[in-house]
Parts: sequence; C-alpha cells; structure tokens
Amino acid sequence: MKKLLVVQVAALGYELVKNFGGERGKKYQAARSIFPAVTCPVQATFRTASLPSEHGMISNGVYMAPLKKVLFWEQASSLVDGDRIWNLFRRDGGKIGMYFWQQSLGENVDSLLSPAPIHKHGGGMIQACFSEPRDLYARIRTKVGRDFNLMHYWGPLASYRSSDWIVASLEVLLKELDVPDLIFAYLPHLDYGLQKYGPEDARSLPETTKTLDYLDRLERAAYKEGFDICFYGDYAIEAVTGGAIFPNQALARAGLFRTRTIKGMLYPDLFTSKAFAMVDHQIAHVYAEKAETIRQAKQILSELDGVESMMGVEEQEQRGIAHSNSGQLVLEAKPGRWFAYPWFSDRSDAPDFATHVDIHNKPGFDPCELFFGWPPLSVSLNTNKVKGTHGRNAKGMEIAWKSSLTFDEPAEDLVGIARGVRGWLNRKS
Repeated sequence: MKKLLVVQVAALGYELVKNFGGERGKKYQAARSIFPAVTCPVQATFRTASLPSEHGMISNGVYMAPLKKVLFWEQASSLVDGDRIWNLFRRDGGKIGMYFWQQSLGENVDSLLSPAPIHKHGGGMIQACFSEPRDLYARIRTKVGRDFNLMHYWGPLASYRSSDWIVASLEVLLKELDVPDLIFAYLPHLDYGLQKYGPEDARSLPETTKTLDYLDRLERAAYKEGFDICFYGDYAIEAVTGGAIFPNQALARAGLFRTRTIKGMLYPDLFTSKAFAMVDHQIAHVYAEKAETIRQAKQILSELDGVESMMGVEEQEQRGIAHSNSGQLVLEAKPGRWFAYPWFSDRSDAPDFATHVDIHNKPGFDPCELFFGWPPLSVSLNTNKVKGTHGRNAKGMEIAWKSSLTFDEPAEDLVGIARGVRGWLNRKS
C-alpha cells in the first residue's frame, strides 16, 4: 500500500521561503493558492480538488441564514461538499488519518485528532482533544510527554510550541503499527509571527527557519517509515501598510446594520439588520436579502477607503467563489489592507466578547486576539497592531510547496497539486 504524508503549513509563502530559507528554500516550488487564500477554503479545496464555488467553504466562517447567525471555525466535516480525493484509495483498503485540520469531525477517515475544548457555562474552558480511535490522544500524549496546550494554538500566547507538539506527535504516529497510509497534518505557528510582525520584519526569520526545521524533521521521519511527502503552504502573508477597513461601521451609520444595547454594550442584531459584513482577513461577505438593500450597501461600501473590488454573482463566478453560502456582495481589500469586524468605534460600546479570545461569537476573524490588551488578560482592540494579512491571492503571493511524488501533469496551483495527489493515489502501479 502506498504511504503519503501531506502537511499544510500556515503562511508558507514562496517569497518568504526564497528570501529566508537559504539553500533549503531552493527545494520549494511556487504555486498559486485559491481565492480566498484563507485556511478553511484551502483545506476544503485540497481534500476535494475543487474551488469554493463547489465545496462551499467560502471563508473560515459560514453565515447560517435560517439561524441568522455567523459561525466561525465550526468543525463539522459536513460543511465541506464534494468527493474526497482519497475516496477510491480508501475503498481499495487505504487507511486515512487527519490531524489538526479544520472541518475534520465526522470526516470519512480512520484516524483523527483535533482540538475540541469544552467551553464552560461560567466562563473559561476545559482543554481537550477529540480523537478517533478514542484512546489515540491519550497514547500520543503519553509518548510525547505533555498535553497539547490550546493557548499555544491561538491567542496572545500562540507560538511555535503548537507546531512543536504536532511535529512530535506525528513522529510518534509514523512509528505506530496502525499508522494510516495517507496522513493529513497541519502546522500553524508561522502564521502568528507573520501577522504580528509582517513578512519583512527581522523577527520573521527565526519563525521561518523553525518552520523549515520542523519540515526537515517530518521529511526524515516520513522517509524512514517508507512514506512519500507533500508539503505546501495555504497562503502567503503580505505586509499591512494601510490599516483596517470597517464595513460594519459604515453599514451601521447608514442604518442597515442594527444592534441591541445591553448594559451599555452594542450587540449585533442580525434579525433586523438589513445588511452586514462577515469579514475574514482581506475578504468580506456582505449579506443583504433585498435588491434595494444590496444597491444601498454597494453604494455605501464603494466609498470606503481600502476596498479594491466589489463582486456580485457574475464576478464571484469568475473568481470561483459563487456559492449559496457566499454574500450577495464579496469585497476584496486593496494590497496592504484588511477587513475588521467591529460595528462599534467607541471602546465603551464594545460587547464583552470583543476583549476576549472568542472565535465563535465574533462575526469575523479577529487578528487582534494575538495581542494582549488592557485590562490584564484581555485581548487588544487596537487594529493598528496587526502587521500581516492575507486572502487576496494576488500575483506575487504564491505559496511554496514540494513533494517526492511524480504527478501526471504539472501542478501550477493548489487545485493542480490536489489533483496530482489524487492521481498518484489512484494510480495502480
């Protein structure tokens, strides 16, 4: 049976590897990512070899219209439509493992490991990982010698220690007798430093070096156990040069985005709002049910400084993002700009979750969660601290990748790499 280790590396851009990777950087090739170049759509694209217009992961979040609710970082595999690239391989007896991938819970795989904390009703959380078989996490934790710490995976304390644990766990897994034949894994930490400091900052050099060190470790461990490899980045980070864009503030000023005042704090009211923006790095999905509201929103948002393009259905089809999950309008930021979720401009109006690591209640990705704020133990509201962003998938923002596989056709983009892996898996010889 063929054996393959696939590792997706957050923020492994080709220019970054070429500039900071030294001789090791020359072993990587450049490829185009997808639009939007953010984590969940990229992972969904790789597992289905299709675009967001087909698999439905149009951002790291999904607006559930029947519930009038935005859900970010939900883990159900059923959110991803389409055939998996491993289906035929699995039917032929191949075993599949998926570790630290998004939307992996309930996936048709044989082995699974994913952070799955329990959020306590009185505040705080119980750290935990979901695993299948059920004892998998306990076995790995024992052999690695420590628990996986979710604080290192996201938030102000996020660091290389998250990737370090994942690499150590993979080294353990590769040696196990019941190791899957096809393994999907994810290394997150490079993204943190690049968002904090920017891709051209000197502090990004050690982050890149450490990432390549981890990949070297995994390559050696894979080859030792008879595995081929395919390592690839999901997106490239670009420097923030012009700051954040606040579409919900503009919609609120026009009366289209509505809020509820609870104890002096402004909470979103999506039940009566006529339009709102679900933001994710350099893209924003704008939802508005009525044609007249769409026209109003388009006029309002077109006047925002920092918006590069505004896509209706036809333009979304051209970019491979037209789907029932997509907004009636999709905004793309200019180079060096990004979209922030706040509808409030005064700190005193901020809802309680604004100053916490709360990836589920905010209707958009919040990179400010990487920074401590005031009072102590809160997260920052200062969008000017963010120095790196991604999502546009523009020229010059190619991802880095390398593989020991031989593909039937050249792989020039992410879909091509996924199709190449699928072809290799299905090849009889």
